[in-house]
Amino acid sequence: MKTRHRMTIVALIGVWLTAIFFLQGCAPKLRAPESLLDTPEHHVQSGMKLLKLGRYDSAMREFDLAKELDPEFSGAYVGSGLVYGYKADFKKGIEDMEKALDLAKNDEEEVNANVGLIRLYTLGKESAHKKWLKKAEGAYEDAIDLQPEASAAHYYMGEAYKGALNFEKASQLFKKVLDINKTYVAEANDAWKLVQRIQRAAPGTMIGKKIALVDEITRADLSALFIQELKIDELFAKRTRKDFDTRFKSPEKKFVTEELVKTPPAVDIADHVLRTDIEAVMEHGIKGIEAYPDHTFKPDQKIARAEYAIMIEDILIKATGDEKLATRFIGSPSPFPDLRNDLSYYNAVMVCTTRGIMETKDMTTGEFDAMGTVSGADALLIIRRLQSVLNR
Repeated sequence: MKTRHRMTIVALIGVWLTAIFFLQGCAPKLRAPESLLDTPEHHVQSGMKLLKLGRYDSAMREFDLAKELDPEFSGAYVGSGLVYGYKADFKKGIEDMEKALDLAKNDEEEVNANVGLIRLYTLGKESAHKKWLKKAEGAYEDAIDLQPEASAAHYYMGEAYKGALNFEKASQLFKKVLDINKTYVAEANDAWKLVQRIQRAAPGTMIGKKIALVDEITRADLSALFIQELKIDELFAKRTRKDFDTRFKSPEKKFVTEELVKTPPAVDIADHVLRTDIEAVMEHGIKGIEAYPDHTFKPDQKIARAEYAIMIEDILIKATGDEKLATRFIGSPSPFPDLRNDLSYYNAVMVCTTRGIMETKDMTTGEFDAMGTVSGADALLIIRRLQSVLNR
């Protein structure tokens, strides 16, 4: 009996030791640090810097090195989750971010993981989750419950609201970051100024709100703003005189040209999402936003400030009937250090700036920056100022 009891104990010890060895064999081997800076913290910091530069593969390498040193380091999974997000793999991104939450050892790590979730949902929107904004709000609430003055949480939730076109809530959160005045101050200040400009421009349509967030608008974007926000069809219908052809036409006379297949005004817009707006704008023959001689419109070409001035000048002439505007400032001295008065667009720039429709790009130097691009927010503000001038 005693012998059998001893054998049972020996067997149990054997099983126990086998299980320990098995578990040790399955556990990931920790990599030994190779230098003083070979730490999980340093690799995550480096990875985050690379992430900002858009070097996603290099960033992922840093996060993997951090995991090799400490497989349970929460920040490494926040980083890899963001890399997956920037690569549009939101399923893996959310999995890593939730793992970062599970591994969080303190409030700061938990806040960072929740901020990571906010960023992921904002990046992917509907691709990340059907109710992405609600999910982002949930992560935000969890973060500020732990740290009410977590600037990162307020800033990235502001970005989420901005992406959702809720500019009022976005403005409030960016202002909160400025009031806390710790981290993300520069980023929040830039974002707050942008939202303020958008709110002043007051886009009245969904397409207007979306284009307001564009850093550099295209010819297609501006076509949509002219039709949807400026409502140029109505503007010209109210202000231009209709001409009627009262000459006699024989009912029997046929025109061969009507039977011919016409070349479309622009051959490169057939599949463009803003085709309807582009075609509507081309019908008005506005200088600067017409089809090119080769029958292309180049819808994705960026708009230069000088080009925008030419368009605004032509809209003013068409809407007011004041043809003298086209030559009003020819030969006058230029108030801009970077703009000669013999340039083809000089008169248009002067027409716009003297009426307060457009402004100098740099108030310090007085430069106009004719070849600079136009942001969506600035394009909308210019349209609002144009409307104000026309309504005087």
